[in-house]
Amino acid sequence: MDNFEKHIRENASEFDEHKADRSKMWAKISQELEVQEPKVIPLWKSPMLRIAASLLLLLGLAGFIGKQVFGSSVETQYASKELLDIDMHYKSLVSYQVKLVQNNPNLSNEDKTEFLSFMDELDAEYEQLRIEMQNNLDNERVLEAIVSNYKQRIELIENLLKQINNSKLNDDDYGYTL
Repeated sequence: MDNFEKHIRENASEFDEHKADRSKMWAKISQELEVQEPKVIPLWKSPMLRIAASLLLLLGLAGFIGKQVFGSSVETQYASKELLDIDMHYKSLVSYQVKLVQNNPNLSNEDKTEFLSFMDELDAEYEQLRIEMQNNLDNERVLEAIVSNYKQRIELIENLLKQINNSKLNDDDYGYTL
């Protein structure tokens, strides 16, 4: 046994003379239990939350309006996926063949400018057709006209290149006659 335990056993009678007053103890405990509840402010009444919600709403509306205004420009520029595919294919063909004509040393500058002026006229016609396609989104006749425009450009380029190649062959033949 340690000293503390000995002390308690020897002086047990002194501890018994002071009895606890239960009513005072419960009164003190009940006071501590009756702590006031903190004032609760609902989240929707908080000014910071209102500001955050307003900003979020404004950003959402701005994003939606921006998508409608700027996002639809691609859709109106190319009325359908079909037109986009056709446009991409023929533009690459035409640009390649125009470069061939421009870099051809057998053509004079006058021939090149005349050819490019025809191409510019067909480009202007294409732009009008594209605007018409935007107004009449499902008009197949306009789509066919756009394809026809591209075909005319390609045929014009091919004919010019054939003429250049034919003249080159004829010039070469003159050098070998006996």
